[in-house]
Amino acid sequence: MAYWDRKHYHDNRSLARWSSFPALVMGLLLTTSLAWGHAFPDHSDPRVGWTVDKSPAQVRIWFDGAIEPAFSTIKVVNADGQQVNKQDGRVNAADPTLLEVDLPPLSPGKYRVFWSVVAIDTHRTEGDYPFTVAGAR
Repeated sequence: MAYWDRKHYHDNRSLARWSSFPALVMGLLLTTSLAWGHAFPDHSDPRVGWTVDKSPAQVRIWFDGAIEPAFSTIKVVNADGQQVNKQDGRVNAADPTLLEVDLPPLSPGKYRVFWSVVAIDTHRTEGDYPFTVAGAR
């Protein structure tokens, strides 16, 4: 409701808009904090896209937050799409941000790592990346 006097115009509707400002801020903070709930890769070994001289014993991916062991997976496939890891993918018991899997000795070639993790707050992220064992063309 608005009223008018000759010197000042007061519009109560603008007051109503400002009163919803804290609700808007809370909504933005909640949305932002939900986005922070996802676990994203921080770094890996072997690194994304790198060529390594010899077969690594493991593939390890560190995330920016703790991940749920029961819902997190990792696998390594060769250029033909065949799974080559030892199928013992796990979240490291001492470091809940580390997803790892053991590898047999790999032949020279191109490989791809597929991972899927669930953060502690139940948000899922997934992805893949390549690496190469030297000697491949």
